[in-house]
Amino acid sequence: MGSSRGQKLSGIQKQVLSLYRGFLRAARSKSHDERRNIESVVSQEFRRNAKDVDRKNFLYIEYLLRRGNKQLDQLRNPGTTG
Repeated sequence: MGSSRGQKLSGIQKQVLSLYRGFLRAARSKSHDERRNIESVVSQEFRRNAKDVDRKNFLYIEYLLRRGNKQLDQLRNPGTTG
């Protein structure tokens, strides 16, 4: 991981990475096909937002984090598919 190199992460960056890891962990509890689909969608969404969202637009980033956390809570529900 190389935490000794480069800049330290801000609080919001840590929250984003934690959310990403949370989605990947939640995907592990789903079937193989659902897991691949979830991982693909999550990866695409995070990459798209990393490219399209201004890093200084904290209000929008915080909104995306709140929305992502709600979606993660839904995904963690055992009855939720895809």
